[in-house]
Amino acid sequence: MNEWPNGWSGDQGNRYGRGSSGEPEGARAMPQVRRTSPGRPRQEPPLPPSLSPHGGRGATVPPQQAQGYDGAYGDGYNTGQVYGGGRGGGHAGGQHGGYGSRPRPDWGRRVKRTLVVLAVVLLVTSVGTYFWADSKLRGEVDLSKVIDRPEAGDGTNYLIVGSDSREGMSDEEKKELHTGSADGKRTDSMMILHDGSNGPTLISLPRDSDVEIPSFIGSDSGKKYPATGRHTKLNAAYAEDGPELLVRTVEHNTKLRIDHYVEIGFAGFANIVDALGGVEMDIPKAFKDKWSGADFQAGKQTLDGRQALAFVRTRHAFAGSDLDRTKNQQKFLASLAGQAATPGTILNPFKLYPTLGAGLDTLIVDKDMGLWDLGRMFFAMKGVTSGDGTSMNMPVSGSRGGNLVWDQTKLRKLVQQLNNDEKVTVTAD
Repeated sequence: MNEWPNGWSGDQGNRYGRGSSGEPEGARAMPQVRRTSPGRPRQEPPLPPSLSPHGGRGATVPPQQAQGYDGAYGDGYNTGQVYGGGRGGGHAGGQHGGYGSRPRPDWGRRVKRTLVVLAVVLLVTSVGTYFWADSKLRGEVDLSKVIDRPEAGDGTNYLIVGSDSREGMSDEEKKELHTGSADGKRTDSMMILHDGSNGPTLISLPRDSDVEIPSFIGSDSGKKYPATGRHTKLNAAYAEDGPELLVRTVEHNTKLRIDHYVEIGFAGFANIVDALGGVEMDIPKAFKDKWSGADFQAGKQTLDGRQALAFVRTRHAFAGSDLDRTKNQQKFLASLAGQAATPGTILNPFKLYPTLGAGLDTLIVDKDMGLWDLGRMFFAMKGVTSGDGTSMNMPVSGSRGGNLVWDQTKLRKLVQQLNNDEKVTVTAD
């Protein structure tokens, strides 16, 4: 029934006030109707241009007071104003746009959430790897079978043994690594690592050391074998009755208590080196040995697993034979530990997992040793070359029947310093 002035229809234009330009409109004026009664509305004269719906954009319509309500529209004017319009519609002038607009992404929060998720994933993976590796440790050595043990001193003493075990190796691998095909296993290297408050001390025990075999309990038979005063090479104790007799023999001849035992075979040693991507060494002088397969030039170089095994086993190429070999073993193991005991390896599950997995198959420890103890051992070995540690051979005074005789005076002083956790001043010279 209502008629709009000048034939203008209220359905023309955008419903939300969007004009032809991109600027939002203010209040849009609509035709106003004034009624005096429920009857036919009286047509008002046209609005001035400033208030016309077709006039200037953003025109401001003055507020008009409604004058009552008499059952229909009353006797006043409605305001005739519709607010809004402009691009985006909705809340005119709002910071977040109008209808259908999306909030601006909070990139800072997203980055923080992503970093937190990554940290949690790495932590869970690392913890999982830790417990997996800890459960895989071969705790096969029972130190409770060792009898007549010395009193424990300060610090922790590890007996580290490199065996010539060929367990799990194929004929091709034995040939490639120059290990030979002998049955059973013997000790290829032996070291005592003392970890204390005055820095770590690494002491190599030549396998040709002259030692007395004491009384002991057979590891398998449980039978007690009395002492007979028999002297033999140190590595013969291992060949005779395994790790327990080796620990018993070392403790009897040094009077130093061994807290933990760690043994690794040929294959595990080479695999760990390869898992780390090799170990960098600075070889001062070129040498070659057909027995171990060693063939090295002088200078800095990265050794893979096969080369590393040849390096630590070579003795025929040196004038000092086994004594020179033990020095190379110390040097290499310190470098190996320095590369393995780093945040880049320990905190990276993609490197920690293969490194641990590479050596677990041939890594044998005592029953009381966990992965945490093994980690402490590696960090102590790393500290040997940091300037705070000491590396040395067992002091030797001569030989007997081709075997190396330990210097008893220096040995007693060395053991006293280790038990009191003092700075070691004894030297092998």
